[in-house]
Amino acid sequence: MGKAEGQDKLWHGHVTAVTVAPTYRRLGLAKSLMNYLENISQDVYNCYFVDLFVRASNSLAIGMYTKFGYVKYRRVLGYYCGTTCMEDDYEDAWDMRKALPRDVHKETVVPLKHPIRPQDLEW
Repeated sequence: MGKAEGQDKLWHGHVTAVTVAPTYRRLGLAKSLMNYLENISQDVYNCYFVDLFVRASNSLAIGMYTKFGYVKYRRVLGYYCGTTCMEDDYEDAWDMRKALPRDVHKETVVPLKHPIRPQDLEW
């Protein structure tokens, strides 16, 4: 599931969720879903990039997205809330991005050197 959002050079496709049932994993379905969203973002909405957020601890997903061409753009401190949402129950996220052809020089995916907080996100 995804959407297009942003303005100017921040106009992008956003992956809201990708879920594949365990019995259907390792069949290329996640790659097909991601390709579909990337193609729509590029061909229909003329976006600069596609982004997604993933838990910093989810090394399997990070590895999969990296294999799909995404890069760790920036760390978002305390983006995910745990079961209690108490002060010590938050987890960081990686904002991962993949440049699309409209971003000829791949300016939108140059990693930031410092983390940000959720309230500093543009969208």
